[in-house]
Amino acid sequence: MIELPENLPFDEKVKIFNEITQELYDWMGVNHPSLNVQLVKADNVKGNDYNPNKVAPPEMNLLKLSMLKDGLTMPIVVSAEKENGKWIVVDGFHRTTVVQHHKEINESLHGYLPVSKLYKKIQDRVASTVRHNMARGSHQVELSAKLVVFLKKHNWTDARIGKEIGMDADEVLRLKQITGLAEAFKNKEFSKSWE
Repeated sequence: MIELPENLPFDEKVKIFNEITQELYDWMGVNHPSLNVQLVKADNVKGNDYNPNKVAPPEMNLLKLSMLKDGLTMPIVVSAEKENGKWIVVDGFHRTTVVQHHKEINESLHGYLPVSKLYKKIQDRVASTVRHNMARGSHQVELSAKLVVFLKKHNWTDARIGKEIGMDADEVLRLKQITGLAEAFKNKEFSKSWE
């Protein structure tokens, strides 16, 4: 058993916790981010600007209640590299929002968030976000279509997009068509022949 001093300021406890979990993760040699939970200041975590997942107010209230009754049961998945001084959420946007804005929950975590970090480029993080959302069954079609276009702009093939975010070829094609039609007809004037 490791002997740890009891009367340390919380920030010092966080530092020790993070060092120990990192050492254990490195020692285990298993490449699964959930085995390396680190505590970071909640204010240093920012939602991404591409998440197509929305939560209705009743479900958001249920999430708050769940966090009050059960605690935060899963870490937030964030980018491993900070952008403008903040870690960017890959999965857990709504849990992050609750911790940042709900006083009682924030205080129960001493202003920290447990996070798992993903070492991936932006386009791979977008695909990860889509996979996390789709695995839960809640995802908006229009924003999914925009994400497909985003991945195409990063030279991903339709086959790779389908494989990475769990869509068949027809779904990828339909989503490309949704945004492609909108793009093709934006800024176009139409005849008023029906008048």
